[in-house]
Amino acid sequence: MDIILATTIIASLFLVIGAAEPFAARVRLPYSVILAILGILIGTGATFFLRTELTDALNPVAEAILNLPIRSNAFLYVFLPTLLFQATLGMNLRRMLDDWVPILVLAVVAVVVATVSVGYALSWASTLPLAACLLIGAIVSTTDPSAVVSIFRSISAPRRLARIIEGESLLNDAAAIALFGLFMGFVMLGIPDPGLGDALARFPILIAGGALTGWLAARAAIWLMALFARHELAQLSISVALPYLAYIVAEQSVGASGVIAVVVAGLTLNLTAPGRLPPQSWTNLRELWDVLAHWAGALIFILAALLIPSLLEEVRLEDFLLVGVVIGAAIVARTAILFGLMPILTALKLSPNVERPYRVAILWGGLRGAVTLALALAVTESVRVPDGIQRVVGILATGFTLFTLLVQGTTLRWVIGRLGLDRLSPLDEALSRQVVAVALQTVREDVARTTENYELNRDTVRSEAKRFGERLDLAVTKAEESADILDRDRIALGLIALAGHERDTILARVRERTISARMAEVVLSDADNLIEGARTQGRSGYQRAARRSVAYSRAFRASVILHGRFGVSGPLARMTADRFEQLLSQRLILRDLGTFIDGRIRRIHGRRVAELLHDLLTRRIETLETALEGLRLQYPGYAEELERRFIRRTALRMEEREYVAMREDGLIGSEVHTALMQDLATRRVAAERRPRLDVAVRRAAFVAQFPLFADLDDGAIKRLARSLSTRYVDSGEVILRKESAAKRVFFIATGAVELESAGQTWRLGRGEMFGQMAILTHKARRADVRAIAPTTLLVLDEDRFRRLLQRSQALRKAVRISAEKRGVDPAGLVPEE
Repeated sequence: MDIILATTIIASLFLVIGAAEPFAARVRLPYSVILAILGILIGTGATFFLRTELTDALNPVAEAILNLPIRSNAFLYVFLPTLLFQATLGMNLRRMLDDWVPILVLAVVAVVVATVSVGYALSWASTLPLAACLLIGAIVSTTDPSAVVSIFRSISAPRRLARIIEGESLLNDAAAIALFGLFMGFVMLGIPDPGLGDALARFPILIAGGALTGWLAARAAIWLMALFARHELAQLSISVALPYLAYIVAEQSVGASGVIAVVVAGLTLNLTAPGRLPPQSWTNLRELWDVLAHWAGALIFILAALLIPSLLEEVRLEDFLLVGVVIGAAIVARTAILFGLMPILTALKLSPNVERPYRVAILWGGLRGAVTLALALAVTESVRVPDGIQRVVGILATGFTLFTLLVQGTTLRWVIGRLGLDRLSPLDEALSRQVVAVALQTVREDVARTTENYELNRDTVRSEAKRFGERLDLAVTKAEESADILDRDRIALGLIALAGHERDTILARVRERTISARMAEVVLSDADNLIEGARTQGRSGYQRAARRSVAYSRAFRASVILHGRFGVSGPLARMTADRFEQLLSQRLILRDLGTFIDGRIRRIHGRRVAELLHDLLTRRIETLETALEGLRLQYPGYAEELERRFIRRTALRMEEREYVAMREDGLIGSEVHTALMQDLATRRVAAERRPRLDVAVRRAAFVAQFPLFADLDDGAIKRLARSLSTRYVDSGEVILRKESAAKRVFFIATGAVELESAGQTWRLGRGEMFGQMAILTHKARRADVRAIAPTTLLVLDEDRFRRLLQRSQALRKAVRISAEKRGVDPAGLVPEE
């Protein structure tokens, strides 16, 4: 093909892509549906002009369009890795991990159920071998979520629901293509009826090999990118190479799933790169992949649609019946997942409750698109697949895709409207009226000041003020009509707004580089949890999410076990440092939220709601300060280093702002500005480097701070530090129960606990101990012990405690005081001095 003509056609397709998006928004149809329709029209038009006798003038163009080098390998090796890799980079993985059970179950189980349902239905309704029927089932089992997700976002559907759909779609692409490769092998080998168990037994091997390949490729890429820290274009180039090399190595060298390799490589880069790359480089990398994926997604749709007329050339009457069988089986399979499996997951508390209208919308929004057509094209191109099977696979996959795009896609928004998902709830409607009234009052004040400053014509100002006043009076009247919102609902809405402002503040701090990109992912995830908690469960959901944001994670507990039992301190040091930085970042954000409550929230929801939100915010700050103070006491030098790092980064940000202002004011030229910014970048690299935390070295210094161990010499303190183990407990967690065996004594390093026995309660704080009474009296424990704040405990076994009691006068004195508080004679517990 002539290179000039081919370039002209591709450039013209980009013009079509550019015009399709605004046209789709205007006609209110999914973007993918418009692209598919345009591709079909272009392909049909080219076929018509090539075959018609009306004119030959357009024959070269029509022939060039139909002869574009569109092969299945171009879709699978060029476009598909781009789409999958960008999808993983755009995910909030920490939020996805919260819902990994429903995402994984829905993705894998949905693909298997759809493949089996369509395969066996076709096997019953046709004469095709079972392997070919299961191959068709795998091809049509992958869904394109873009339509339903975009519409869900436009109607403000719950973020968690949209996130589950996106995660499911990403993984079901991988699972479906892996199954496709499996059954394609059976068809090419001529195995008509493979055992389903044997087929599925090979499935984990494909996934494991692809996952390992993707992880290794990503780790190598991150290492290279970190080496080129000052060369952003080099980093971007490496990121572009990563998904393609991972895909090719997995497919051609390892014999595993290239799709899984790309997904794992993207997930690894998403989790690791923010902490290894400069924040601006990471932002630019994601923006680059957004553009590449937009082009790839549009091209794969329009190029695949160009092939539809040729794929349907040999359609027969009986093929329509088989297409109907595929449609029916696929819808039944998806219905079973959405209305059978999802309620079970919800009942088991593994998945959020998805209301019936949303499930109907997801069912009808299960569109198929370019991936389905690309897989069908791969079958039709294979010379090892019998001609009869090639024809049926191409027709059934194309017919089913057209049904989902032209029937489901064009009616999806209408279905959502019939379900009532496009309308605000009465509560949101009432809130919107109040927001409009408050906003217009603020605008009126600002406009009045502006007109005074510019000395505008008084008659014009008076006329416009009258019009604006009429609109304001109408808005106030409507707001007063809906003033009967319950306080409970106002509180929930206020908390949602507060968490949303917290999220916006985090993003602003990241742009200013006050918060690192690594910590931004964590605190943004916490803010999203707050929003969803307040939206679903009101005040209690918000408070639960707030407690989780400062709680010790399972990974942190596992790192404590590794350190305590096996002496592996690396993970604990890294996670402790992360926790330090996370708490400092949260404190920085929470300090700024009070002004927002006194401003917007008080004006919209009233004084009572504002005061309650202030109270909740104060409690969050107190809990945060308790957790931070505990770490500061445990690692005083490290806390100081982190605070110094924060001050340096803030100073660098202010210095950069001054240089930019001087450049804009013409005080310095571009050469001076460039030199200053290069010097600033060098110092910023040093400031971004986090200080190292050595948890092993600091244990002895921490123990020496305890008043109970004040009379021990240095040697005894070092030996005691080696004997003590650390236990971290969250607020509300039960540490000891009544009647449990007395084997250990606990010293409170940070936090506080509450002892409850016989209707009485005692509270103990830092520097105090508990558990010693049961050991010394040789009786079962008489009290439940519960943490009332995030608490760090040092634990000592019974034998070492008794030996320590003999050596430490301060410890014996503390035991006697504790016994007297509980009404126990101390004389029989410890000897007199």
